[in-house]
Amino acid sequence: MQKVLGFGGFFFRAKDPTALAEWYETHLGVLRVPTEAGQEAWVQEGGDTAFSPFAADTTYFGDAKYQFMLNFRVADLAAMTEQLQNAGIAVEFEGDYESLGKFARLQDPEGNPIQLWQPG
Repeated sequence: MQKVLGFGGFFFRAKDPTALAEWYETHLGVLRVPTEAGQEAWVQEGGDTAFSPFAADTTYFGDAKYQFMLNFRVADLAAMTEQLQNAGIAVEFEGDYESLGKFARLQDPEGNPIQLWQPG
């Protein structure tokens, strides 16, 4: 059986796509999609990826109007949290779960929920 190798992209609507792409690049290091030859694309490091549909009425993502939540793996959650807070971005530490790792939450400028995960 053939299977996918991983995510090749994540595409979603935004009120201001250019500004939002810049925010992700500036604060999380997610490079923008190349538009010209020779531009560098964002390359993920290998690691676990959770792909998990949730019930339509879940409260896990926060406001019910958001249909998804991004989860980014990080090497050092404390350092990433400090970096974001120093940039004026609110980050909420969710907890340290021994078997899973450490988690924190924030929102992008358009309110989309983001979870940061330092695997355990």
